[in-house]
Amino acid sequence: MFLGTHTPRLDDKGRLILPAKFRDELAGGVVITKGQERCLYVFPMPEFQRIAGQLREAPVTNKAARAYSRVFFASAHDEVPDKQGRVTIPGHLREYAALDRDLVVIGASTRVEIWDKQSWDDYLAASEDEFADIEEGVLPGGL
Repeated sequence: MFLGTHTPRLDDKGRLILPAKFRDELAGGVVITKGQERCLYVFPMPEFQRIAGQLREAPVTNKAARAYSRVFFASAHDEVPDKQGRVTIPGHLREYAALDRDLVVIGASTRVEIWDKQSWDDYLAASEDEFADIEEGVLPGGL
């Protein structure tokens, strides 16, 4: 399970050093792809394969499933982190997420998310006040 918030920087070659506490679980390979709210999702390979299996089971006649699959898979980039825990974020994904130098990397349970720092700050400012209201709809009965 991925937890916590980290603030690494993107280097001049478009590489990110993964947070140390995530490296062991991601060492076998990752898939980086577009996420919602203009962030990037980073999946360990087994988790990506599980999601891919679910998408394969969706009927090809389902328009939303086709549209989601196209964007999800077409933007995906697979890679094995190097010995320093670095991964390269391709230009098209950096552009999608408006990644500049300062990043926020968060643990989001089964995946890692990469955000531009300003985008994350804006997202939190807009979302934190609604956090308590969201709980009931997401977790029936609450905590």
